[in-house]
Amino acid sequence: MKPLSFNAFRVWEESDGSFRTGILQQTTEYLPSNGVLVKVSFSSLNYKDALSASGNKGVTRKYPHTPGIDAAGIVVESSTDQFQPGDQVLVTGYDLGMNTPGGFGEYINIPSDWIVPVPKAISLKESMILGTAGFTAALSVHHLLRCGQKPSDGPLLVTGATGGVGSMAIAIAAKLGFEVTASTGKTEKTAYLLNLGAKTIIGRSEVDDQSGKSLLRPLWAAAIDTVGGNTLATILKSLYPHGNVAACGNVASPLLQTTVFPFILNGVNLLGVNSATTPMPLRLELWGKLANEWKPDFQKINCTEIKMNDLDIWIKKIFQGGITGRVVFAHD
Repeated sequence: MKPLSFNAFRVWEESDGSFRTGILQQTTEYLPSNGVLVKVSFSSLNYKDALSASGNKGVTRKYPHTPGIDAAGIVVESSTDQFQPGDQVLVTGYDLGMNTPGGFGEYINIPSDWIVPVPKAISLKESMILGTAGFTAALSVHHLLRCGQKPSDGPLLVTGATGGVGSMAIAIAAKLGFEVTASTGKTEKTAYLLNLGAKTIIGRSEVDDQSGKSLLRPLWAAAIDTVGGNTLATILKSLYPHGNVAACGNVASPLLQTTVFPFILNGVNLLGVNSATTPMPLRLELWGKLANEWKPDFQKINCTEIKMNDLDIWIKKIFQGGITGRVVFAHD
């Protein structure tokens, strides 16, 4: 197949250790030969993308690089019978956008075992409104249900509620009948969170205990935490006995300072959520649910569609906490 020319949002490391971004025209011959060439229609902007675009070596080891941990598009060429030209597919996680050129380029070349067929009940764009955020939220809910969590057990707390994962978690949990308490630093977004399905809105200071106590008065039966740090420590101290918390983020801090008492006296469960390496059978199961019985009302999700030229602006906004809901990146 003749090499195809395309545009990509690239990040370069300068000789002084600084990083710059720009749009580069390149050809598909410079992509890795992983087996399946996909023309990307949509990607999305995630916190990990912003880290990669800013030169975070914990995310991306070598530059120049094309970020974009999410991608949805059309198969152009495939070395496997599993996928055929014209198939609609999506990829979230694995190494895409980290050290493998990602969805901020108009083409990607990826291994077939990273690929999920886009479910018929959702569009390419809707699959990226969901993206890593929606999949992470679904995986968090899955872990809670796997541990026996039920709506009748009591309220479910979601932190970082206006973010991508938080928004999706509220929508999914509310659809399943949970009474959701949404914690946010953006109290002006109360109407948005109530519309998603939250029953109660609290400020993030209410999940930031500074007393030093090992245990607090129980407030929630379960939680989905996107924040980490002292927020997660506070949640662990504030769960009902035998409650569950799914931890899926560290936007506040990766450090967790707590005692064993929530675990050995209240029997709470701390459930780690790593969406990037989810085994394919579970991945397919959850995407099937996201397209059907767990499908959020996309009209209620705050979604901003941007182009390649807008990425620098929105990367800055994500670091400033200036994003509500999801940012979807559409290729021309």
